[in-house]
Amino acid sequence: MDAIDQLIAQWAREKPALDTEPMAIMGRLLRVAKHIETQVAQLHKSYDLTLGEFDVLATLRRSGEPFLLTPSELIDSMLLTSGAMTNRLDKLSSKGLISRLHNQSDRRSLPVQLTEQGVTLIDEVIEKHVQVQHSLFQSMSHDQKQQLNQHLKYLMFEFEENPCLTK
Repeated sequence: MDAIDQLIAQWAREKPALDTEPMAIMGRLLRVAKHIETQVAQLHKSYDLTLGEFDVLATLRRSGEPFLLTPSELIDSMLLTSGAMTNRLDKLSSKGLISRLHNQSDRRSLPVQLTEQGVTLIDEVIEKHVQVQHSLFQSMSHDQKQQLNQHLKYLMFEFEENPCLTK
């Protein structure tokens, strides 16, 4: 029995008619996500990056050469607010990982580009990032990983495509 089984058993004892299956699913998803996030965050921290900064660098890198996007394109790609994006870009710029033009009237429209140092760093970190991801799922068979991925894909689609579920 895991911690979620114990929680469910307590509810079964206290409220036998309560259907706690969704509670068990959510509890496990949230706990697994926290474990994954912690492991990945440790890697990023070792490179003096936050998860958000890593995401910006990775988004720029996967956009292809010349590794250049506007802040608005980054915001759309990453589903962030403009304030959060500006903060991330300021930090990455101060670290010399991105370059951008400065225009105080509209910082959303000026391109952001990975510097040579930024490309070198993200190319190294992404390799380690994927290694960490592999290690997190090493106990699962290939078929189990594929099945889990398909179930999560279905669930994600349901939430993102069905407005009734997100209200």
